[in-house]
Amino acid sequence: MDNRKERERAELHRTIWAIANDLRGSVDGWDFKQYVLGMLFYRYISENITAYINTGEWEAGNAEFEYAEMTDTAAEEARVELIDTKGFFVLPSELFENVRCRAANDENLNETLERVFGNIESSAQGTVSEEDFKGLFDDIDVNSNKLGGTVAKRNEKLVKLMNGVGGMKLGDYKSNTIDAFGDAYEYLMGMYASNAGKSGGEYYTPQEVSELLTKITLVGKAEVNKVYDPACGSGSLLLKFAKILGKENVRQGFYGQEINITTYNLCRINMFLHDIDYDKFNIGHGDTLTDPLHLDDEPFEAIVSNPPYSIKWEGDGNAVLINDPRFSPAGVLAPKSKADLAFVMHSLSWLATSGTAAIVCFPGVMYRGGAEQKIRKYLIDNNFIDCVIHLPDNLFYGTNIATCIMVLKKSKSENSTLFIDASGESIKVTNSNKLTAGNIDKIIAAYTKRQDLEYFSRLVPNTEIAEQTYNLSVSMYVKQEDKRVAVNIKVLNAEIERIVAREEVLRREIAEIIAEIEGGEEH
Repeated sequence: MDNRKERERAELHRTIWAIANDLRGSVDGWDFKQYVLGMLFYRYISENITAYINTGEWEAGNAEFEYAEMTDTAAEEARVELIDTKGFFVLPSELFENVRCRAANDENLNETLERVFGNIESSAQGTVSEEDFKGLFDDIDVNSNKLGGTVAKRNEKLVKLMNGVGGMKLGDYKSNTIDAFGDAYEYLMGMYASNAGKSGGEYYTPQEVSELLTKITLVGKAEVNKVYDPACGSGSLLLKFAKILGKENVRQGFYGQEINITTYNLCRINMFLHDIDYDKFNIGHGDTLTDPLHLDDEPFEAIVSNPPYSIKWEGDGNAVLINDPRFSPAGVLAPKSKADLAFVMHSLSWLATSGTAAIVCFPGVMYRGGAEQKIRKYLIDNNFIDCVIHLPDNLFYGTNIATCIMVLKKSKSENSTLFIDASGESIKVTNSNKLTAGNIDKIIAAYTKRQDLEYFSRLVPNTEIAEQTYNLSVSMYVKQEDKRVAVNIKVLNAEIERIVAREEVLRREIAEIIAEIEGGEEH
């Protein structure tokens, strides 16, 4: 990364901190993030549509054209055509830059913003992009008491917010540094995830873990058809593919489902902020395990996920689920109190024959008995598990437990499973551990070569795993290096005897000195 980019990034982060300080005390972290992201999104789509219209006009020879200066009446003529191509429409008077110019003198700024947000959402109503825009501004409550006790106080905060977001140096579309929008988003998410661990019902996957999962599914591939995450959160895992491959190499787009409404909204905003067009993503809202929303889109060539650990689900309390083709092949459902392997079975079911799934798992699912053991038996006996990777502890915000990655494939060439002990692959950063680029490269190299490396990786025949009652704990198969110092007991005993003898001599000498002193005092 060149120095200019790093300087731009550092300045962007400073600006976000400055806005945080301006609003501190009035809104807590999670709410603050909603307001900044919402305003960032408003600025982004305003600039996005302006750049699109201006570029078209300039290329047609109309060099003086500027969409922001047009009248609303004249702009209305292009509404239908723009909704067809961009999925939404913003009137010139309602563009971020124009509302911001008037903001300080607008006594009804809260009403203005509410109207603008409503108009942007309703511009997509009744069109193919409706689902992508519906409710996107719901979390930016411009009339909330959290912003201030009176309309004047709230508007004062909204002006500060608009000026702060407007002042962010987010680059110019033509210079192609537009991913600064995405970077601002990621910084905000990380800032609150690291402070709170679990923010507003959302677990945040650190960027380095996302990178590792993405690279695992991309071994040997320069492009994929579709990317899917059954518990997509704010979409950071899906967007790693755009970063690593280039969004044009995810040919049919980005798919995900999220149960938390706020996080679902953030995920859709995140897609737009990373310049993914409305027709290239499909994010659903609901419970993936009981109400999967992408039945018409599977199978997927790449699946990545960090599903919630050991959450409750209906399991065998719902008579329909045991006959669900996603779960029925194993003959048993994941326990009601631990849905982990239900996410694994769901992902396997929707995985393309030529695809790879990489899923972060809680260690317990690798060794517990009962229904989970039966599901592991099904996975191993059918040769669906490609690799199990033991990650370092303290990598994730909000939990210091060492997690694992389970890698699934449907068409393996050998009847064995690779185990990688990457528990030592990290550096300490403040209170947590972090994967470095070198750590990631080492893990990917071992995954690709599929060879035995002492204390690090081992390719285990599935018959051996069956003999170990289908225990998939990496420590069962990869021997850990004994880093204890070998001790020669004879030498140690001799040293102890020497110390004891020396102590005896010192005692006698000290006793003689004391006796001399006491004798001198008597005289």
